[in-house]
Amino acid sequence: MMYRVIVILGGAFALAACSSTSSPDWMKAPDWSKNADWFTPMAAKDTVRFESQPPGAEAKTSNGQSCRTPCALALPVTSALTVTFTLNGYQPDTEKIELIAQTGNPTEFQPNPVVAELTPAAPVKPVKKAPVKKSTGAKQAAAPRPAATAPTTTASRPAPAPMMAGPAQQQSPAPAPWPSTPPPQR
Repeated sequence: MMYRVIVILGGAFALAACSSTSSPDWMKAPDWSKNADWFTPMAAKDTVRFESQPPGAEAKTSNGQSCRTPCALALPVTSALTVTFTLNGYQPDTEKIELIAQTGNPTEFQPNPVVAELTPAAPVKPVKKAPVKKSTGAKQAAAPRPAATAPTTTASRPAPAPMMAGPAQQQSPAPAPWPSTPPPQR
């Protein structure tokens, strides 16, 4: 009789725990839609070493992974990649990594390790400016001006075209395009 009471109470507690919304994860049924990636095979990866001369260059692959040399990256074996080595003061270098499939062996990247010898960048020569001459108190000469032409006389000037004036308009003289007095000579 005592065993029946214990079994009934244990069943009641288990039923209450299952109906609770705050039950622990180990008691919940698995959600297979969230864990569907368990059944898909993982992409194979190959570890590739990167070295540069001088060391300390950034090695960045075409799939976005990067590291500072000497280093190694686990790269997915899906397609050929390129790696670009960059370091301040040196020209960038790009190397291609090919996939090699051998019978009986897993697909791997070649070359491994990838070694880059960086060449120093050409030094940037500063642009030399013309030396500035210091004045000794006298005013600096102004930029040369074009020579002034002598004003034309009225005799050599063509006569203005007559203007037609309507009944409401009055004829007014047009302003001359040149000054009326010559500029002073210096």
